Amino acid sequence: MTTKHLVLEILEKNRDKSVSGEYIADLLSISRNMIWRAIKDLRNDGYLIEAITNKGYRLTGDNDIISVEGIKPFLLLAGISESIMVYAEIDSTNREAKAQAINKAAHGTVIISNSQTSGKGRHNRDFYSPPGSGLYMSFILHSSVLRFTNPTAITAYAALCVCEVIENICDMKPSIKWVNDIFLNGKKIGGILTEAITDFESGGVHEIILGIGINISTKTEDFPKEIKEYASSIYPDGNPHITRNRLAAEIINRILLSDTPAETELLERYKKRLFMLGANITVIQGRERYTAKALDINEHGHLIVQEQNGEIKTLSSGEITVF
Repeated sequence: MTTKHLVLEILEKNRDKSVSGEYIADLLSISRNMIWRAIKDLRNDGYLIEAITNKGYRLTGDNDIISVEGIKPFLLLAGISESIMVYAEIDSTNREAKAQAINKAAHGTVIISNSQTSGKGRHNRDFYSPPGSGLYMSFILHSSVLRFTNPTAITAYAALCVCEVIENICDMKPSIKWVNDIFLNGKKIGGILTEAITDFESGGVHEIILGIGINISTKTEDFPKEIKEYASSIYPDGNPHITRNRLAAEIINRILLSDTPAETELLERYKKRLFMLGANITVIQGRERYTAKALDINEHGHLIVQEQNGEIKTLSSGEITVF
């Protein structure tokens, strides 16, 4: 780790507090001049660092640059930060996670980016991923470690974890639209994309790539016109009350460290977050489109619907809209 990153880690651990140059120098066994150069480099990277006479350096609370050093103070398990990779910009965190998985990356490896140039959601739809206002992350999960490997259950678990984290640290109550969309105040603020990597010889699932995208502080007026009507953020006014580092850490804690519930318990908790049960919906499956009523989910997380002619169908895939 470079001197710059070591200094940043100390400042992040003491965010909004002044840390003397002497203390940092003694802790890292380096000269005050090296600290000054590290502070200068961090400022050039965009960090807002105050130098206060007779007190030292202070990283102000409105810094919201994603970094391993910024995530680390909120992690609950020592050493987990070594499996986090942070990028300023990337084409897709899921794509990079697949490449890392092929190179034998460990279970729990996390890819995070400040922005994506080719972020994707389900059905290969573009996921708007501007810099500075969202959280875009992907996990590499080995099937041998997971309690369940049903992709629908994994998607449901991730959606539930994200909702519970937002509720706990933002004091808001998001809901879920089957199967993977996170909603708040009637608009989509995020989504989950689960992809399986199969073993060529056995045909079984070897790794799961779990992608999570969340709009945190993207302003309403900044969304592209084609999605502005239904997309939003946790803080649509552009003034977040939390940092992206904190949100990322809490999601990592919840996904990797929580006791994974049994699948039946998971789906019961997931069901309570679904806002469309009992509502009229439009079902889109390939070229087929029809109106139905969302009734329930079954033990596999599949959606049970009733068509207008009274016929009951169970959907394991597809897209729905609520009206």
